[in-house]
Amino acid sequence: MRQWLAAALLAVSVVPVQAACVTTDSAVPAARLEALARGINLAGWMDRPDAPAPNFETLKTLRAAGITHVRLPVPAERVMRRFASEATIEQQLAMVDRAVMQLVALGFSVSIDLHPSSEFSALHRSDPESAMQAMQQAWRSLATVIDNFTPDLVFAELLNEPDIDPVRWQREAEQLAQFVRGLLPRTTLIVGPTNWQRADSLPSFKPLPDRNVVYAIHFYDPMAFTHQGHWDPADPRAAIRGLPFPVRPDDPKVQSLRAQLGANGQHESLHEIDVALAQSASGDLIAAQLEPAVQWQQRYRVPLIINEFGVFKEAAPADSRARWLRGVVAAAQAHCWGWTHWEFDQGFGLTDRAGRLDPAVLDALLQR
Repeated sequence: MRQWLAAALLAVSVVPVQAACVTTDSAVPAARLEALARGINLAGWMDRPDAPAPNFETLKTLRAAGITHVRLPVPAERVMRRFASEATIEQQLAMVDRAVMQLVALGFSVSIDLHPSSEFSALHRSDPESAMQAMQQAWRSLATVIDNFTPDLVFAELLNEPDIDPVRWQREAEQLAQFVRGLLPRTTLIVGPTNWQRADSLPSFKPLPDRNVVYAIHFYDPMAFTHQGHWDPADPRAAIRGLPFPVRPDDPKVQSLRAQLGANGQHESLHEIDVALAQSASGDLIAAQLEPAVQWQQRYRVPLIINEFGVFKEAAPADSRARWLRGVVAAAQAHCWGWTHWEFDQGFGLTDRAGRLDPAVLDALLQR
């Protein structure tokens, strides 16, 4: 029943994406790429049993506006026996199953993202064998949920932002993909490189032998802008507030902020702005920083998606935030890449605390 419902929804609800700019040599069906075209991350919902559910009326509004995809981060440790009890794992799987059912019923495609915290990442760095066993066990469990739904709408993201050596991750990604493929023969997999899944990490990552895979990068450059007002007071970007985008050396606001940070002796914060200025030297920072991904896709001819990008809204000027978001989406769509905004209703979110959509953000994302 669930697969029949999902297939019917896919047929009537997916907004077409423009023809691919690079003709890809992959086995990912075109309808699945269309289903991944425009998305949001629903961060936090799966973090604990009492986490508040998203505002479903707002989600309906987003779906009607053209959002096609929800990326659902699932805390990796809550589905790994290394870190969780059997009761916790069963509870988490039931949460994920219910969430996917609700999202598919609203007309969204869903990517289930195995999203670790520092606990698994530490294990991953120190004990490769145990980490691989934990990932395989997690996917064996998650596959029982994914198998309830049509593979045209529900996808499996192997691991968010793997924090290990790229050579080792290449081997592990191939091994893990082969394992998950054995569990989910028709499901499209999603995988990305190391080093925060940056575009400039792709040159050290090769496409997997599996051809039913979409490759994912994350984009937050310049970090001084997207992470200004950082939630951790110890982070040098916490002291940066009101930095505009684009970041230009002749902008009086940039000059004033640099002078203020220098006078306060906040040299690490000043360095963050200088990095942003250096990245902006080409004139089009977004295009320049995404260029490694453009070249990588042209070389390998595989599907690509930016499934995280966003601006922490605490201290960023609203007009600059909208300008940056508009620029990233325009760049993605110019290359026919899907995109997934980070995130829905938290610090990077496109809603306020009352669940109201920010019209400027939505207009920027949908290029209106």
